[in-house]
Formats: sequence, C-alpha cells, structure tokens
Amino acid sequence: MINVLIIGFVWPEPKSSAAGSRMMQLIEAFQSQNFQITFASPSSKSERGADLKVLGIREETIALNNSSFDVFLNELQPNIVLFDRFLMEEQFGWRVTEHCPDALKILDTEDLHCLRKGRQQAFKDKATFNDDYLFNEFAKREIASIYRCDVSLMISEVEIDILTQKFKVPENLLLYIPFMCDSISEIEQKSLPDFQDREHVVTIGNFLHEPNYQSVLYLKQTLWPRIKKQLPKAEIHIYGAYASQKVNQLHQPKDRFYIKGFADDVNEVMKHAKICMAPLVFGAGLKGKLVDAMINGTPCAMSSIAAEGMFGAQEPNGFIADNVEEFVAKTTELYTNKTLWTKKQDHGFKSFNSRFNKSYFQQQFLAHIVYLQTHLKSHRLHNFTGTLLQHHSMQSTKFMSRWIEEKNKHTSTT
Repeated sequence: MINVLIIGFVWPEPKSSAAGSRMMQLIEAFQSQNFQITFASPSSKSERGADLKVLGIREETIALNNSSFDVFLNELQPNIVLFDRFLMEEQFGWRVTEHCPDALKILDTEDLHCLRKGRQQAFKDKATFNDDYLFNEFAKREIASIYRCDVSLMISEVEIDILTQKFKVPENLLLYIPFMCDSISEIEQKSLPDFQDREHVVTIGNFLHEPNYQSVLYLKQTLWPRIKKQLPKAEIHIYGAYASQKVNQLHQPKDRFYIKGFADDVNEVMKHAKICMAPLVFGAGLKGKLVDAMINGTPCAMSSIAAEGMFGAQEPNGFIADNVEEFVAKTTELYTNKTLWTKKQDHGFKSFNSRFNKSYFQQQFLAHIVYLQTHLKSHRLHNFTGTLLQHHSMQSTKFMSRWIEEKNKHTSTT
C-alpha cells in the first residue's frame, strides 16, 4: 500500500478557489491507484472546506514549529509527501527529510508565487514588469524549495519556460500538470443555454486572492463605465468567496454593478451569463474562472495576464486585449454578435478538451511518480544543488523553527 501525505497550506475549498479544485484533482489521481491518503494542514478548516473523510481520506491538524509533527511522521511513514505551495515545504520539508529520507517529495506550486508577487509590485509601482521584479525575495525561497523537492508540479507551460530560461532550473525537476478535467461531450455542449437565452456579464474569484480584487476594481473604475454605455441593458454580476467590506462597498445597482458574493453553484451562474470577464492586471498560473467559463460555454473577455498559459496553440474562447478601448469595443461586439459568440464558444469547447484532458494528465502524473520512486537515488544524485540546500549550513528555516519551539516551551512553563 502506497501511503501519501499531503501537507496543505489550507484545507481545500473547491467551490471557493481554483487552488481548491486543483487539490481535489490531485487527490482523485492518487485515489485512482488506491493510494492511502492523509491530508494534514496547520490552518483552520472553514465551513466551505471539502469533507475529505467522506472520500476515505484521513484528516489531521498539524502544528508549526512543533516536534509533534516528527512523531506524526514517524507513525505515518509516508512513501510520498506532497507539499501544497512552497511555504509548506519551507516549514515541514526538513522534518520530512530527517524522518522519512526515502519518501518522494512533490511540490505543487499552484502558481509561480515569485511571478505573481513581482507583477503585483510592478503594478503598485506603476512600472513595466521586468527581471528586476521577477528576481525577488520570493524567487529565492521558491526556487530553493523546488530544488529541495524531487519534482515540482507546474500548472502552466509559461511558468516552466520562466523557470528553465530565466532561473536555469533543470527540466527534470519540473512536471507539467495543468487542470485535469472530464471532457465536455457534444450532448453536454448542446444542452447548454444558447446565445438568446443568456444575459448579462459575470466574473468570479476568491477575494482573498489580491489579483481578483484588483480586477474587480479595474472593472468598476475603468472598464464598466464605458461598457455600460455601449450595452444599456446589460448588468455585471461579481461573484466570489470572502467578500470584504471594501469589496461589498463597490455594489452599485444604479450602475448595474452587482456584488453577489459566494456562488454555491458556479455552473448555474456561468451557464446563464452571456460573457465572462477576466481583465486581470497581474497574476500567475491558470485561471479557474476561465475553465468554468469554457465548461459552461461562456465566451470570455480577457487580459493577456488572464489568458496566459490557458490556450497553447488552441484558439481562445473569446478575445484577449489589454488596451481599454479595444477591450470595450470587443466586449460590445462579443455580447451582441451571435455568430462571433457561437464561434468563440466552440473554440472554448475544443481548447478545453484538448488542454485539460484528465485521463492523459493523470496518466502522465502517475507514471512519473512510478519512475521517480524506481530511480529516486540516481534522480537525487543529478540534483546536487538540492542536496546542497539540504545541508545544515543552509537550513535557516530549520534552526529558526527549533528556536521558536524552544521559546514556546519556555513561555508555556513561565
């Protein structure tokens, strides 16, 4: 029996975020091979967290900077450890190496944090993003984590290119695994509401994710005032989990700008909308809202950041534009032109079925796991940088964690 430990940054919430959906897809891949799965996280579980116990998955709450995790590891003895984002590898990776040295270590990057953070800083500085922004403090930490793991799952080919070309990360440490979804059959395609049965514009995204908030702000302040003049009957409906006061105060019915909050069923929302808008001004990874749109036959109005990594050589399910006037004009045309709308919808179905084929990428993922387990020693011998980063002189996180643990012990006894 293969024993898998997943260390989650948060408990998966597939209805709230693309990251949650992604994690459930990886869990499904492991379960397809009857692997025994334990999901552990130091975070608190919200009411929207997936009920993993129903799926036969053991749930464990773990503590940061506490040797109780070492005891837990020694009892569990996992064959595979998957870290959800590099922050979890930083916190727990050295303990896994010490207590389970033969365990295969996998990092699921979700998106390239240094890319997203660099773009965010350039946005704040009102500057053009370049290598000065990319080579940031997050990059040093994130890439060190990639080297310390046996393989890192990359959701975007664009981000693989950045790692291999800009940072010279060896390709054998990276594996392209995008979203893994069931294909949309012709019957499903034809069962969706048609052009004339849809209305309004929608966007969706977890508001704890800063790119989503800034996208909505850009819509409110710049794009929608222009679009609503061209489409006098259209409304824009903004959905997303964890809407704060600063988000809710953007709600303006007189401007046909509605903050709707959490969508319990994203498919119901998306399939009745005429267009999905994603004018992201910074970000990284693949955008779950665009995947949801393609599944439900909803053409998209996208920025180049939103579309990045989504379509490859396939045609997009809408248009890609960064210029304000072009974005407004193309949104208007897409909303009113049935022939164009239907064409873009069809592009979406073809792109989705080609790019996110579950059976293909599950097979790629599981085959690579088998290969690495079989050749783990030689694989690690070819990753000397990773070995170097495991050396005690480089393990600042380890010694900081030990210090915090001792400090906590002292505090609790005084």
